[in-house]
Amino acid sequence: MNPSNLSCWVMTDGKVGMEIQCIGLAEALGITPVVKRIAPALPWRWLPPSPLWASLAAAGPGGDRLEPPFPDLLIASGRQSAGPAIALRKASGGRTFVVQIQDPKTAPSNFDLMIVPEHDTVRGDNVFRTFGSLNRVTRARLDNEATKFAPALAHLPRPLVTVSVGGSNDRYTLDRAAIDDLCDKLLALTHSQGVGLAVTPSRRTGAENEQRLRERLKDAPAVVWDGSGENPYFGYLGLADYLVVTCDSVNMVSEACATGKPVHVVMLKGGSAKFERFHDAMRAAGYTRPFAGALEDWSYTPLDETARAAAEVKRRLAE
Repeated sequence: MNPSNLSCWVMTDGKVGMEIQCIGLAEALGITPVVKRIAPALPWRWLPPSPLWASLAAAGPGGDRLEPPFPDLLIASGRQSAGPAIALRKASGGRTFVVQIQDPKTAPSNFDLMIVPEHDTVRGDNVFRTFGSLNRVTRARLDNEATKFAPALAHLPRPLVTVSVGGSNDRYTLDRAAIDDLCDKLLALTHSQGVGLAVTPSRRTGAENEQRLRERLKDAPAVVWDGSGENPYFGYLGLADYLVVTCDSVNMVSEACATGKPVHVVMLKGGSAKFERFHDAMRAAGYTRPFAGALEDWSYTPLDETARAAAEVKRRLAE
């Protein structure tokens, strides 16, 4: 079976990090998916996902409708998508092959395949484990985007340090003190090693933190993306000699490690056992090192778990 000939839906509640993983897997299969963003309705929004009360109505009236003809392949991610995914699998009579990315805290047997990062604890015959998260980083995308954005960074000195800044979440805190500490270290590098800086804040960085970044780096050889125009994220990754990434996002760290370049992780206040397992594993495998203000050189095979997961999907579809 050639997966590129299959119809495919990607389904999430619209969270960017989840949607990126699903689209990345579809692209690795050679598929351009139809994106479905759901807005789960009550009471399903509060209920744990279960086949006992799974319903297509759980997708909610405020989101995209889930109506026949159902796709050959459904790729879903996030707890809110799990109930509708279970319901769609049943409504299709089992014809739709359902892939659930991340553990929604329901039995893996409710799906045809569950893809989870190694630091999640769920296991099963139809559970495929990845090192970090799936993403859309490919060598071709990095090269193409690097060519596109190279002129905008041509005035910066080399080596170029690409800095990916996340933000506070339910596990970590990115506050003014953390921004100042990061900027102190980055400015020191511009003086001691003559580096240039390409900085991409995220949606979670927050206006105050972004403003502080700009204030602190305004006289440095640095470009801080202002959010306007096309997102340069992949271009900056492709152009980087070194990468500095805040620890709050498994996606950002995984994407950085897909480049094969040295990835320095900025540890923030907070954490959890799950995040600690992830960061410990990434360091132990030689992908990342903590950022203490110095740039280190090391090499590793670029992390390409999306292609590995796609190969597993193809294998199971052929069974």
